[in-house]
Amino acid sequence: MNQTQTDKNSFHDGDLALLTDRKARRYMVTLAEGETYHCHLGRLQHDQMIGHSVGGWYRTDKGHIVLAVRPTLGDFVREMPRGPQIIYPKDLGNIVNFADIFPGATVIEGGLGSGALTSALLRAVGNTGKVINYEINESVLPKAIRNIERVTPDTSNLEIKIGSIYEGIDERDVDRVVLDVPEPWQAVAGIGDALIMGGILLSFVPTILQVQKLVLALEEDGRFQLIESIETLLRTWHVTERSVRPDHRMIGHSGFLTTAVRCEPKPGVPAPVNGELPTEEPTDEAEEPASDSPDE
Repeated sequence: MNQTQTDKNSFHDGDLALLTDRKARRYMVTLAEGETYHCHLGRLQHDQMIGHSVGGWYRTDKGHIVLAVRPTLGDFVREMPRGPQIIYPKDLGNIVNFADIFPGATVIEGGLGSGALTSALLRAVGNTGKVINYEINESVLPKAIRNIERVTPDTSNLEIKIGSIYEGIDERDVDRVVLDVPEPWQAVAGIGDALIMGGILLSFVPTILQVQKLVLALEEDGRFQLIESIETLLRTWHVTERSVRPDHRMIGHSGFLTTAVRCEPKPGVPAPVNGELPTEEPTDEAEEPASDSPDE
């Protein structure tokens, strides 16, 4: 539905609403005419919110007041039905940023999971871009697609292929490749074939040993440069008139992001032989030798 600016200020049938109580506990509900939301705070009629203000305060039949807003993608990811592993909102934002996902981009994604990363990628590429997902486990599709459609009603620019990204990528000249798979190093050769020159690979993995294997595979391939690995830690702060301090709980380690750029192989460096890299890099004859003199 195309909503006017006035429409956007109000909830509508089928909208997601995020309810927050006085203790900052959160509850997410899909609004439907004639339905009632039940929790320990009491009952709240959906019709009390439908047609009324986003950002409004609503009272349950037990007298408790809750704030109702539209959930962000991050809110939805924290509350959505999912499997045992999740990419946290802090990582979703960094993935879009460090992979430089832009409107109109063609993005290959490895691994579907619960659909959180796919949803973020679809938002970032916009209507003119495309996300092509390789997923080996067909059983995850129904839940993931339901999750994606709740935050991205138009999924016409999403294509899901049942198959292993380790076995190669059919597409060529793609802008970005984003991986959420356990052994990303197995996909390096196919990614090198698929990416445009200057295209970016980004991989999310939970352990540093996985990072090490991936980085070594990227270096061995020879077609990737500017290889970087990072992790992010997120800490909120408690701010009142009398006290300003970090919160006692924080979202610490969740995973590592490794990025690499598809480039020409480095000049003068022999290609790997039998999977082995050269032990020494050729000396640049134009480089001046270092001086032992403290005056220079």
